[in-house]
Amino acid sequence: MADRSEAPDPIAPNPTAPDPITTEVVSRHVLAAAAEMGIVLMRTAFSPNIKERNDCSTAVFNARGDVVAQAEHIAIHLGSMIGAIENVTARFDPSEIRPGDMFVANDPYNGGGSHLPDLNVIAPVFHDGRIVAYVANIAHHADVGGMVPGSEAAVCETIFQEGLRLPPVRLVREGAVNRDVIDIILLNSRTPEERRGDLNAQIAANNVGVRSMTRLIERYGLDVFDRALDAYLDFSARRMEAAVRDLPEGRYEAEDFISSADENAEARLACALTIAQGRMKFDFTGTDPQLNEARNIPHQALLATVYTVAKALLDPGAPANGGAFRVIDIAAPSGCIVQPTPPAPVGARSLSCGVLSDVVLAALSQAIPDKGMARCGPHGLILLSGTDPRDGRYFVNYETVAGGLGALPHRDGLDAVRTLTSGSANLPVEALEHDFPVRVERYALRDGSGGEGRHRGGRGVLRDYRILGESMTVSLTGERQRV
Repeated sequence: MADRSEAPDPIAPNPTAPDPITTEVVSRHVLAAAAEMGIVLMRTAFSPNIKERNDCSTAVFNARGDVVAQAEHIAIHLGSMIGAIENVTARFDPSEIRPGDMFVANDPYNGGGSHLPDLNVIAPVFHDGRIVAYVANIAHHADVGGMVPGSEAAVCETIFQEGLRLPPVRLVREGAVNRDVIDIILLNSRTPEERRGDLNAQIAANNVGVRSMTRLIERYGLDVFDRALDAYLDFSARRMEAAVRDLPEGRYEAEDFISSADENAEARLACALTIAQGRMKFDFTGTDPQLNEARNIPHQALLATVYTVAKALLDPGAPANGGAFRVIDIAAPSGCIVQPTPPAPVGARSLSCGVLSDVVLAALSQAIPDKGMARCGPHGLILLSGTDPRDGRYFVNYETVAGGLGALPHRDGLDAVRTLTSGSANLPVEALEHDFPVRVERYALRDGSGGEGRHRGGRGVLRDYRILGESMTVSLTGERQRV
């Protein structure tokens, strides 16, 4: 147990909070709104990557930009939506934003994004003429241009090779879709009609979120709405602080390495965790300089990875909102792999985030060995593209092939799942074969791939594809493996 004698007072309950029942009802309504947005997005999207693999996320933010509720989707998306909100509020004065406006952004350096295929769509919620909240969603678009179909390949040496870069720009102006922006996005994609359908789904999801928040505020009033959400954030903060105060104070170090284009070299990720006075600081000093390949981890992806792993180990039942992250500090030197500067490419950051999550896990596991986890298996990216001989349509299919979670002290790791920071589903064989000229001839767990021991790691998968057309471009990107 940590010595608390010199520690600051814990975060106190908010004396202005509504009664607990009202706070719970309001917070649950907000959570339900985020979940409903996700359902709308997945059911109205055009691309298999969103409607089948569920590679998307939805969230609600308060007027300050604190995330209040994130639906149970993709953990790494949280950092990107936070960054997009920050960039929208920094770029546009509130007087410039009107009811019915929506903004789209994806750039990691000027838009809060974590890689270019993930398009954030942000909508303000108005009450009595002023912004009182935001709703947001993010969806992985299968192609946004660049040198490689799918807009995600580790071989890219600069972000300019990865696709269309968008700072926050108006996608919708006072309820009317901005065709100029839509046309720019479609013109840069190899699959424009699919992009149009997915963007319309994102707009529809935000419309649902805005309506839900408006009804909630009209029912309870803005004052109760604000105070209830503040109390909800404070509740999460107190839970996480209590969990941190139960950890032994000290400094814990860990490192791991990510793959490089040079088969004889690896890039180091270093983490020093300091626990003191109810706070945790993750310092990545000592991490290697940024790479000239797309394995760098932009700032928002770094935040999401650290937040997700820390919460998963310390208090997985706590609400996933901005309050839970108040006790976490993160430091990283500019120009390193986890804090790259332009024009460093970042497209394959999800693979590196898998290794980063292992580093954070390794540091935290030293403080709480009974909850620790062994390193996780890698996952790979496979992109199939070409002309479908059935209808002459150009297609791009984006998939991830899962590894397994690391072993735990009390049980085996889970089979065939992506790492902690992800969570997207596999693409069902039936959906793949329906939409693309491909046949899957084997899809199975790879026996023995989880290692040995009292508790083994999760097993990875085997997936065999047969191309049915005359030709197809296949792009593979892996981590801790060679092609």
